[in-house]
Amino acid sequence: MKTILSGTLMKELDRHTIEDIGIPSCVLMERAALSAAEEIRRRFSPEKKILSVCGTGNNGGDGAAAARILYGMGYDARVLLLGNPDHRTEETARQIRIAENMGVPFVAEADFSAYDVIVDAIFGIGLSRPIEGNYVDVIGQINDSPAFVVSIDIPSGVHADTGQILGTAVCADLTVCIAFLKAGECLYPGRLYCGETIVSDIGVYDPEDKTCLHSMEEEDLLFLTRREAWGNKATFGKIGVAGGSPGMCGAAVLSGIGAFKAGAGMLSLLAAEENRQAVNCLLPEAMTRCGESEEELRAFVDWCDTVVIGPGLGRGERGERLMKSLLPMLHASGKPFVLDADAVNLLAVHTEWKHYLSEKAVLTPHLGEMSRLSGLPVSAIQEDPIGSAVSQASDWGCIIVQKDACTVIACPDGSVWLNRSGNDGMATAGSGDVLSGICAAILCRNSETGDTGTAAAGAVFLHGLGGDLAAEKYGRHGMTARNIAEGAAEKLKELWNSTEE
Repeated sequence: MKTILSGTLMKELDRHTIEDIGIPSCVLMERAALSAAEEIRRRFSPEKKILSVCGTGNNGGDGAAAARILYGMGYDARVLLLGNPDHRTEETARQIRIAENMGVPFVAEADFSAYDVIVDAIFGIGLSRPIEGNYVDVIGQINDSPAFVVSIDIPSGVHADTGQILGTAVCADLTVCIAFLKAGECLYPGRLYCGETIVSDIGVYDPEDKTCLHSMEEEDLLFLTRREAWGNKATFGKIGVAGGSPGMCGAAVLSGIGAFKAGAGMLSLLAAEENRQAVNCLLPEAMTRCGESEEELRAFVDWCDTVVIGPGLGRGERGERLMKSLLPMLHASGKPFVLDADAVNLLAVHTEWKHYLSEKAVLTPHLGEMSRLSGLPVSAIQEDPIGSAVSQASDWGCIIVQKDACTVIACPDGSVWLNRSGNDGMATAGSGDVLSGICAAILCRNSETGDTGTAAAGAVFLHGLGGDLAAEKYGRHGMTARNIAEGAAEKLKELWNSTEE
């Protein structure tokens, strides 16, 4: 699992490392600059011309030091200083003096097209207001140049916490993230400006593990590859999917496919009688239930290990009746469950059902559903995706999977995962239904993951990895939700094979 920091927490860790641990800030700056210089050295030979564009903050000091290190390696490395000299930090002023003493060339202005590599060290993670004045022109020239652009820590103009663009931003080919990934480098649109991201360890650590931001890595899914040789179909999870109103069985079927492809052993699909034949044909592996009396619904809940409510449920009388019956049963059972699609929409209307939710419940709203759930406009959610997800997880007392290009998974205790897998080809009908099934399958292994939030984050990550494999095989234009489910199964196979090597 990878740690992700906000700009505020990163600055606090810097302070802790310098003041409490006693590592001088100049040492950290040298390490950061050396990391950037080494990444450039790996990619470019010494005859390449390099320009380091430096602002007045400590990010500018990183850039000046990187230019000096590259100059010492034999590169034609030069420095362009921006901003009021009186506003330079002490460490940046020190690095400029060192570079001058080393004979590094400084330029008063630059033809950016004359350089092969441009180092962006204008603004760091502390930037919080829109970029103005000459900086706008300089960033525009950097973006228009044919040079390979390397941003130190974060592309200038990207908000470190939200990923929003502060008026304008550098479009980097490579971002050398210092110590940790920043939230703004994972969230869109900031992620688009980062290019390739590399995290450089410079000696800033969090001994108390204060961070609440994480992202999944493939090794975090290895527990899903374990299969008991003595197991049977019930051993690997019994999933229930409640949805499939008349004329809407496809969503429930796709949820079931997602569950099977993620390793579930059995599936019971609760659908309207009109859909029985279609479900039996489309997903013969599933058991089809159509009885919806209180006794039949209780038997359904008793049989399942995990339940998904919502795919193809509809917002009419049937959907309301099933939600009103199933929620108290699931709450009393203590079993984990997933609310997707119209289940979330109905919950937004019937807020009195909130007390049936707990940390065992996972809600998977897309931005439109999140808007209805929270009462916030979509634009406000996009401006602060982490804040909106955390707020709603706390308010509803459950896990929120806020689906978007970078899905945010938030828990009531404030823990957050940012998902970094997946691609735009997954913006296709049924993708979310497949996710609900994958999530249910992984929740059945909840004893392995330790908590529902981690299981939900793992499901989103596996779903995205499946989408990435689907894009490789079918292309982003032609891939379908079924392909995503197949890709998830293929990824689990790859992980299984890696444990056998």
